[in-house]
Amino acid sequence: MAKKSKKIVRREYTKADVKELRAHSKAKTPVMRIAKLTKRTVGSLRQKALKLGIRLGHRR
Repeated sequence: MAKKSKKIVRREYTKADVKELRAHSKAKTPVMRIAKLTKRTVGSLRQKALKLGIRLGHRR
């Protein structure tokens, strides 16, 4: 039997989501933790941060 692949469901970023992402960036929260809290992928978060011009997952 062939495996069924998960259907990709895209969710728009709301203003509240962007505000939360900026707050996590300022608090230097690890990206994996942000991903679990927001139920989004690490790649999605990194792409959005790149478009917003903010940094994510600081280690220093």
